[in-house]
Amino acid sequence: MQISEILTQSAVKTVSAVTSKKRLFQEISEIACTAHGIPADLALEALLERESLGPTGVGHGVALPHARVKDLDKVVSVFLRVERPLDFDSADRHPVDLFFALFAPETAGVNHLKALALVSRTMRNSDVCTKLRSNTDATALHAILTEVAESKAA
Repeated sequence: MQISEILTQSAVKTVSAVTSKKRLFQEISEIACTAHGIPADLALEALLERESLGPTGVGHGVALPHARVKDLDKVVSVFLRVERPLDFDSADRHPVDLFFALFAPETAGVNHLKALALVSRTMRNSDVCTKLRSNTDATALHAILTEVAESKAA
């Protein structure tokens, strides 16, 4: 699996700021609706439900919100960069500016885990994060994310 298989250019966006986790998830859900046809209310509900189990901020200004969505036929994603970082209850207590959200079918099983592992490895790469933070153009952000040398998920 490669990021280019789950992330389309239309699912990448930069916003100046969001005021809360809920507003962030609304933004991600609207992008998921436009780019992947996931009903925004369904995406929002799934993200909020998953986040209630524990924060998905993994540290170093990165969060990986993810959820299973009814009637979805494959794993898809949304990437959002915010210019003003948001307090996200991350493991390291640092605010987050890079959000890579995953949506998976309810029955995705191993594909959901492979996608999560792939995205996690990509976003742990400090060079990738530096490049993402120095660009605001959605096309450039998509290129950075999809040009990363990717290996198969374990």
